[in-house]
Amino acid sequence: MALTTLDPRTALVAIDLQNGIVGMPTEPYPAKEVVSRTAELADAFRSRGLPVVLVRVSFAPDWADAVPGRTERQARGLAFPEGWDVVVDELSGHPGDIRVTKHNWSAFHGTDLDVQLRRRGITQIVLTGIATSIGVESTARDAYAHGYHVTLATDAMADADPEAHEGSVRRIFPRLGESGTTAEVLALLERTRD
Repeated sequence: MALTTLDPRTALVAIDLQNGIVGMPTEPYPAKEVVSRTAELADAFRSRGLPVVLVRVSFAPDWADAVPGRTERQARGLAFPEGWDVVVDELSGHPGDIRVTKHNWSAFHGTDLDVQLRRRGITQIVLTGIATSIGVESTARDAYAHGYHVTLATDAMADADPEAHEGSVRRIFPRLGESGTTAEVLALLERTRD
């Protein structure tokens, strides 16, 4: 589906663009391109006084705040290097940005993201980040369930698994919102006024 519109009160939500995640190989776009495109979107949102939300995933050293369920692929108990959960420099340094720390796949679950957006009158979000099929898709699903209009900047997201990225973009995202490129989002943003 092509992008049709952005609401006057739209927020950019960037998922897990932090040191330990952007250092991993990603497809179909290198993490560096995902960060660059997200930074371009963030600058455009900030220049219009629209919120930028920087979401990171982090856990206590003892993993006490991690999801407890059993899975076939456990991350629980891994040791991460110092600073792995710090948002990348290209997006940091803007005191007006909203910062959210999550301990689950979705940026909505167990955080104050919904409250932060609703108190600012936000009705739509534009999503970027890594990984498409995990944090981005989970957040998109919850945003849709919370009644937000969802826009997905699909060239500003990537995944470790190209098939998982493609599955989200082709099969899941059309059921949750509208997808387009960073350039298309920027063009719509240019035409959107408060």
